Formats: sequence, structure tokens, C-alpha cells
Amino acid sequence: MNRVLKNYLFTILLLSGLVAGGICGAIFGEGAAWVKPLGDIFLNLMFVMVVPLVFLSIANAMYKMKENHLIGKVLGWTLVVFTGMSIVAAVLTYIGAVWVYPFGSLEAGLLSAGDVATAHGAGELIVSTLTVPDFSMLLDKGNLLPLIIFAAIFGLATSIVGEKGRAVADFVSSALEVIMKMMSLIMYLAPVGLGCYFANQIGQLGKDVLLSYLGIFMMILAMVLLIFFIVQPLYIVLIRGKDECRRYWKHILTPSLTAIATCSSAACIPVNISACKEMGCDFTVAESVVPLGTNIHKDGSVITSVFKIMFALIFFGEFHAGLGQALFIIVMSIIVALVVGAVPVGGMTAEILVCSILGVDPQFAATLLIIGTISDIPATLLNCNGNVVAAYLVDGIIRRTSAEAAGNK
Repeated sequence: MNRVLKNYLFTILLLSGLVAGGICGAIFGEGAAWVKPLGDIFLNLMFVMVVPLVFLSIANAMYKMKENHLIGKVLGWTLVVFTGMSIVAAVLTYIGAVWVYPFGSLEAGLLSAGDVATAHGAGELIVSTLTVPDFSMLLDKGNLLPLIIFAAIFGLATSIVGEKGRAVADFVSSALEVIMKMMSLIMYLAPVGLGCYFANQIGQLGKDVLLSYLGIFMMILAMVLLIFFIVQPLYIVLIRGKDECRRYWKHILTPSLTAIATCSSAACIPVNISACKEMGCDFTVAESVVPLGTNIHKDGSVITSVFKIMFALIFFGEFHAGLGQALFIIVMSIIVALVVGAVPVGGMTAEILVCSILGVDPQFAATLLIIGTISDIPATLLNCNGNVVAAYLVDGIIRRTSAEAAGNK
């Protein structure tokens, strides 16, 4: 019990701060603006950490993947499975969100977004989203995707040059540890900082916005349960058969409870690998797929990202249920979820990326962070169990293709 309380202490404090802020904002209305400076101080401390954190973590991850021969060796079927599962999660979530539409309490066009990215032409959007014309622009938190691409190439190049790049790699690894510790120290201020920010938001926008958060949480929970109980078992039936699905349900309870108890994907790696082995999955496949998936495959985060992007578009009066924007939301939700996994202790990195892609004020990231906070437990459950399912599927595909290859001989 004490261990569970310890794991959830920060989440409880953060939710308490948001609840207190929401109540104060609803009671005092615009008078709650006097606490806004406290929220702004916290946000500014977080913002200055984003660029170094993203650069160091992505560069370090790419270096380690190349050094461990993961690039080009393991990615094959693993990336196919990861991508397929993420696309299904994003598509189902988008359809569910449009159908149920839990954003009814938001008025379209509450604020002016200016030149929202989705309003640009396709070519201009791709260029401006993925690249910048000057190195100094990489230091702007509004250009996270170009920074991620630059960091990935930097980490890969560091590994390719071999021994000459080891000093650089050691510096990046050490600097990342320092930055992560700085981020964790700043996050101690989050319950107060976000509480003050939320109080001001509710005071300015009205208490009806609280109903939207509640509706979004219920929809996220519904989508997680749909994928957990129906979609993921269906994957196993299609790839491995009904008998294997029964084995899956026999051994998935422990990883599921661990995910709920720890609320940490990384903490679930050992028990997930063990569960894969008990299911009959090849240990080498499990050891490769589960840790890799912990970093780059998070279906729960895909679901929350769809709602974050839709929330932002609706908030700024830019949402329309067309095919083009639907594809935009689906692709961007997968990219944002990838950033969530690739940047440990990332604070509001994913939320700032959403703001960067849409071209809105980065301070809006705090509003989106509330969605991630209230849905952390169900999202983590799906993130963790999705990696067990992925390993099981990859193992089944490899066994099937190997058998077919042997039969053709």
C-alpha cells in the first residue's frame, strides 16, 4: 500500500492542485487572475528546459540504437506492428471523438489562433513543420520537429564516426542525466504552478470548460477499454489463433496490474518480458521488442494526443471534420506519442509540440497537459500492455514467415 501511494503521490498532488485551481477559478472568475504570475513562472521554467532536453534525449537514443545494432536489424516487423497498432488506435479514437464529441462545452473560436498550421498549403506545411532555414531557429521551442530531426541525425552521425565520437556521446549522456534531474526538480512546482494557471484559465473562460475535460477523460477511458478488451485480443486471434488468445489472457493480468500500480512504462519492462516468455514468445524477440516499444510505441499516448490536438483545434475555432484534417490529426498524434516515449521526464514536451505544429501560443501547452494528467493511468495501462501484445505478434509473424520459407524449400 505504501509503495502504491509513493508511486501515485505526485499524481495525487498534481490532480489536487488542478482541482483546487478549478474550484478557485469557478468561484472567483476573472478575480483569479492574480495567481497567474505564479503559473507563468512555472511555465517559463519548463519552457527553457524543452530544447536541451529534446536534443540530448533524441541524440542519445539514436546513438544507443546504432551502437546496439537495433537500427535496421530489429526494426523490420517490429516497426510494422508498432505503426499498425498506433494507426488503428488513432483512427478508432478519431472516429469515436467525432461521433460522441465530448467537446460540447467548448465554444468554437474561443481565442484567435492566428495562422494555424493546418490552414497552409500541404507543401508549405511539410517544409515549415519539418525544417527551419537557420540553425539559431532550432533553439526556438516552437520548432520541435526540426530539432528532433537534427538531433536524430546528430546521434546517428556520432555513432558512425566510431571512437572519435565517443567523447561526444559520453557528454550527451551525462548532460542528459543533468537535464533530467533539473526537470524533475522543476516538476516539484507543478501542483502549485499548474493549479494557478488552471485557476486563471477557468476564471477567464468559464467553468463550463470543466465539463469538456470530464467528457474527454470518459472518452479516453472508453477508448482504452475498447482497445484493451477487444482490439488487442483480436490482433492475437488473427495472427496467432484463438488458443493463443486464451494463453494471452492467462498471463496478461500481472503486467496490467503492474502498469496500474506503478504508472510507469519503464517499470513494467521486466514483468512484460517475463509475461512474453510465459506466453511462449521467443526470449530474444521479447528482449528486443518490449524495451524498444517502451520508447517508441505508446498507443495510450496516441489516444490522448488525438484528443489534445482536437481540443486545440476546436478551442481556436479551426476544427472541421474533413478527410484532410482527419489524416493530419492521425499522423500528428502518432508523432506526438513518439516524442512522449523518446523524451523521458519530458514535462510538457508533447504538448508544446502540438502547439508548435498548430502554430499557437506555447503557453496553451499547459491547458493540454491537463488532458494528459487526468488520463495518465489508463494511458499507461495501454502503453505497457501494447508492448506485450506487439512482442507476441512479432514473434508469431516471424514464426509464420519462417515456417512458410521452410515449406517453400
